[in-house]
Amino acid sequence: MFNRDRWREILEVLTTNVWRTIFTAFGVCWGIFILIVLLAAGKGLENGIKQDFGDIATNTMFMWTRATTKPYEGLPKGRSFEFKISDVQAIQDNVPNMRFISPRNQLGGFRGSNNVVRGIRTGAYNVYGDYPEIINQDPMTVTSGRFLNFNDIQDKRKVAIIGQGVKNDLYDQDEEVLGTYIKIQGVNFMVIGTYKKNNSGNGEEGQKEIFVPFTSFSQAFNRGENVGWMAITAKDGSSISQLKDKIVKVMKERHEVHPEDTRAIGYFDLYEQYNRVESLFGALKGVAYIVGFMVLLSGIIGVSNIMLIVVKERTKEIGIRRALGEQPWSIKKQILMESIFLTIISGMVGIIFGSLVIYGINSLLDSVGPVDMFMNPSVSVGVVSGALLILMISGLLAGFIPAQSAIRVRPIEALRTE
Repeated sequence: MFNRDRWREILEVLTTNVWRTIFTAFGVCWGIFILIVLLAAGKGLENGIKQDFGDIATNTMFMWTRATTKPYEGLPKGRSFEFKISDVQAIQDNVPNMRFISPRNQLGGFRGSNNVVRGIRTGAYNVYGDYPEIINQDPMTVTSGRFLNFNDIQDKRKVAIIGQGVKNDLYDQDEEVLGTYIKIQGVNFMVIGTYKKNNSGNGEEGQKEIFVPFTSFSQAFNRGENVGWMAITAKDGSSISQLKDKIVKVMKERHEVHPEDTRAIGYFDLYEQYNRVESLFGALKGVAYIVGFMVLLSGIIGVSNIMLIVVKERTKEIGIRRALGEQPWSIKKQILMESIFLTIISGMVGIIFGSLVIYGINSLLDSVGPVDMFMNPSVSVGVVSGALLILMISGLLAGFIPAQSAIRVRPIEALRTE
């Protein structure tokens, strides 16, 4: 391995026909390059899609009511009903492994009419009546003041936490926010905190939301015990997808809904959707590995073929070396080292070019700003290390047949070769 004469001989063999060596190396270089670029592109797409989930707890479902489609217990179809605050306790009592159950009410929206006023400034925002647990299901960073607590719920305090977007719309840049009042549909709420969501799937609109205590929301806007919808999160180790049927069944029994009425209660299973995304990108990664491996395999076959030609061209040389007493294993080792060296060097060039392309794409994304559904394409160090290991194994395989061919040459026949 550390014999200078052996390495000098390897370099002489590979540089005797430079263009043949370059074209042979290109196949391996291109295969590794394609593998790295495909994996990086898949990772960038995965990062972009998962950004839409933001930091929301993925083991979560959202549930709401709709009109019934079947008559039941003397009640007609087409009947509307609403969840009640007591339904939260019913779910906790009848369904195991519940971590958070957050009843929610909602007003307005950024596409609706202006519903929030401060002085002469107005805006249209989503206003949520929530319990403190919601910050665990829809994480956000409190940038000033505090978030809701259970004293706010118990005392029905008219307090509000506003997003950074709301602050920018209703306040001057250096104006103090905490302790001021905003009017939501004619009702005054004191601002006790501001928040910012990171990687919000709703982008800028995710920063334009207002959170107030569920109880004061219900009192101020005449919701009584009604609940608009619920965010339900299962404990770690339990799948909300496996528990949702039980949850829906409990709600149907409490609200006298036909057991086979599949439309009366709507839900969105975030965990199921997240798993679909995970499966999709697992499949894409598998396709990238297969395509990259097939391209790499074609390059390895090219290396093996060229090494056979090299052995054929050196038949007389090999015969002389055998006649002078060189052992078959020494000749075999020489051929294998040439194959491995050519494969690894060409593969390293492919890795370098692939890394430069990824770096260029990331620099472009940084300069133009975030791109929907695509961000931060990258390849892990483990993948690069695995690629180098594959190259070493591939080099051995590519040189094995030529090496076997070389040691089968009989010295007397080799010396006759012109």
